[in-house]
Amino acid sequence: MGNGQSAMDGESPWIVDEREADAGGFSEGGSSITDFRDLDVWKEGMQLATAIYDRTSDFPREELYGLTSQLRRASVSVPANISEGYGRNSSGNYIHFLKISLGSAREIETLVELSRRLGFLKADDATALAAQSQRISKMLRSLIRAIEARRR
Repeated sequence: MGNGQSAMDGESPWIVDEREADAGGFSEGGSSITDFRDLDVWKEGMQLATAIYDRTSDFPREELYGLTSQLRRASVSVPANISEGYGRNSSGNYIHFLKISLGSAREIETLVELSRRLGFLKADDATALAAQSQRISKMLRSLIRAIEARRR
């Protein structure tokens, strides 16, 4: 995370500020979140999508409408659902879209592994992409938990 905190260290980096709740505002390690572009998880999702597009450009042409397309669509789904959910008018809708994003991140892990097994991805590229997807999944779970806690 931008401030040195990690979603993986067991502590939630997502702090809800009740004064900002109506705008979907959160604080991330003390920094106010006023737009989905401020979320580290969205930024990571954009980086992952860019990396997936880069790596799949070398996939076989016959996979253009198969594995290449599926990986690309799943990778775009991660940040797209984060931003779409952020724009919704309720925390319940936001959580719904974050869970779709989480599902897409997990789908990427499977597709990356399949791509490695088929020889379309080098092992080190597959490992890096899977690790990035897992990191995003953990960040999404932390964000979902923080929003759910605020709703109680």
